[in-house]
Amino acid sequence: MDYPLPEAARRYVAAHLHDDPAHLALQARRHPGLPVPELVRQIQARQKARTKLPQWADNPDLIFPPSLSVEQASSARTAAFKAGLVDGQRLADLTGGFGADTAHFAARVAQVDYVEREPKLAAIVRYNMAQLGLVNVAVHASDAVAFLKSTPHHFDWLYLDPARRDTAARKIFLLRDCEPDVVKLLPLLLHRANKILLKTSPMLDIEHAVQGLGHVRRLWVIAVDNEVKEVLYELGQEPAIDPERYALNLRRDGSQQEFRLNRAREARATPRYAEAQQFLYEPNAAVLKAGAFRSIGTAFELLKLHQHSHLYTSDVLRTDFPGRIFRVLAVEKADGTALKAYLGPEARAHVTTRNFPDSVADFRRRTGIREGGEVYLFATTDLRGRPVVLVCEKLPAPAADVTAQP
Repeated sequence: MDYPLPEAARRYVAAHLHDDPAHLALQARRHPGLPVPELVRQIQARQKARTKLPQWADNPDLIFPPSLSVEQASSARTAAFKAGLVDGQRLADLTGGFGADTAHFAARVAQVDYVEREPKLAAIVRYNMAQLGLVNVAVHASDAVAFLKSTPHHFDWLYLDPARRDTAARKIFLLRDCEPDVVKLLPLLLHRANKILLKTSPMLDIEHAVQGLGHVRRLWVIAVDNEVKEVLYELGQEPAIDPERYALNLRRDGSQQEFRLNRAREARATPRYAEAQQFLYEPNAAVLKAGAFRSIGTAFELLKLHQHSHLYTSDVLRTDFPGRIFRVLAVEKADGTALKAYLGPEARAHVTTRNFPDSVADFRRRTGIREGGEVYLFATTDLRGRPVVLVCEKLPAPAADVTAQP
């Protein structure tokens, strides 16, 4: 497809931006002068981008690649966070993709080199960067290794987000299976740059990654609205053993929760245990992924319900806790009749199981409790090893940002 789009094609995309792509494809014969299949793909890609890249989705001057490239792109919020970690004169994004990260890096670094091995995608990004006025981005249709071996430049930062799909389009996450293999490429990367910023799948085990990479200075577990989206590793020239870890939850209201730890402080933390008190605390997903199972309780002077539950309690409310906070209304057995007394005629509640024999689905089948309502049930194991259900109401999240460290 040629770009920019002809005016008639732009009008078609704008008019049908919120329509069903499958329905539009069936009506292609009504528009004999337009490349409707390609325009429908543009519409479909923009629809996929609306949540993660809303400003790009609404920009009529941009061209969108196939939907998979949009799905794999960083969101505007996570890209902005990554850009806040870098600075200097020159950065190379070695796995450029749709260019969302590149565009944000360009606002922080004097010169950015975008590297993408797929020529068609590189051509789209070259066009889009011009439309966005990012004159400090140089686009290279090349793979990472060839670019690093041919460029005369030394970089302040190299950024990589290795491809996490194999030749059969199946999802993969181990570093050695991704393309490029960062561990194998590490000597060349460290020869060409002062620092490296690496993005990995949240499925990758952090301990395995730190050990395999060997040069991790810091890492960030990034969640958006309590769903872990990515893990970032900063690698430096010197070998490192126990990097500082930052667990961040970027919330819908624009605020964020942050908790900081490392493996040594986590090992030194000595939890205290108790039965459920007035308030219940559930750490956010980033905190748990970062491995803060002990230090999160000691940092906020909370008591833990059980060694393996990762739920915490107190009689004094800690509104700065990085996670969800509940008021405990009752502690009951896992009995449907007893629990329904708290739920009203529709018998609805939000159910979480932690260190409990049943899954959520099994718990619902056994008790007859359906999803929904205002009550939250935590099925867990108490200090004495007994299965219990905490009947709770959720407290509103604090408006201010939360930053904590043990």
